[in-house]
Formats: sequence, C-alpha cells, structure tokens
Amino acid sequence: MPHTIAAELVANVAFVLVTPGDPVGAADTLVILESMKMEIPVLAEVEGVVSEVAVREGQVIQEGDIIAVIDTVPR
Repeated sequence: MPHTIAAELVANVAFVLVTPGDPVGAADTLVILESMKMEIPVLAEVEGVVSEVAVREGQVIQEGDIIAVIDTVPR
C-alpha cells in the first residue's frame, strides 16, 4: 500500500538522499530541507520501498507538496 510523504512547510530541497527502489525503514532520512537557514530532515514514516521521489535538489516546495511515495512492506 502506498504511503505519501508531504511537505509540512515551505522550504528549499537541499539534499535528496534516496532514489526509487531504495528500501527504507521508519525514521530513515529521505531528504534534507532548508528553511530560514536551518536544515530539516524529512523522515520516512513507514518501512518499505521508495516508489517515487517527487522533488529534486534546489527545488522550492510548498506546504502539502508531495516529497516521496513509499510502498509499505506487508507483514
């Protein structure tokens, strides 16, 4: 089942740390955002496989923009 990770604030995408196909665990860092000279890690909320990365480094994102989609691992 896909799980969408969305931006919680307006920010610049400083670093993208994952690519589609990468396995991630809950609390793994997906991207680093920059806002007001602070670096903010965006964490995976679930365990699974990254199916989509919807941002690129240098991009300005708005609150609610999709950052990534993770296909969850069935238990």
